[in-house]
Amino acid sequence: MAQTPALERNTDEQTLSGERAALLAVLDKQRFFLRFTTRDLTDEQAAQRSTVSELCLGGLIKHVTKVERGWVEFIVDGTSAMKDFDDLTEEDFAARADEFRMLPGETLAGVLAEYEGVAHRTNEMVATLPDLDAAWPLPKAPWFEETSWSARQVLLHIIAETAQHAGHADIIREAIDGAKSMG
Repeated sequence: MAQTPALERNTDEQTLSGERAALLAVLDKQRFFLRFTTRDLTDEQAAQRSTVSELCLGGLIKHVTKVERGWVEFIVDGTSAMKDFDDLTEEDFAARADEFRMLPGETLAGVLAEYEGVAHRTNEMVATLPDLDAAWPLPKAPWFEETSWSARQVLLHIIAETAQHAGHADIIREAIDGAKSMG
């Protein structure tokens, strides 16, 4: 029986294989699709709401950037990296709403650069994390049925969140100028 070669992935000075390489390969693919929806757009187009949704392409990338950054902080620092739902303020909710739109002075290039920096940090963390089974208690929120998540579960959540929003972005882009990213 022929052996299938292990998936390998280079991250700066390290070569990853197995599960870590597979997780990052899937995440990188979803990141690519999300970023690809913004190809050849102006800042104004990236800020445009092209459907009945409040979402715009630049805002989706800002949101995914913040989500990925926050969950990586959770993997590294635990529950202290996130607030319990009951502790969120009106300012927290206003800041969350601003994640989904491009604000005055923001550029698509700036949003994409920030996303790239967060992606690099995530990839480095995955490469150096001692144990994907390391778990932290989740913050209190009505949408968490579980009481804790391992680093692996968090990475799977980041992948799912990125994929979901890449699909949203594809629809928004098609409504802007007919360009398709995934089909």
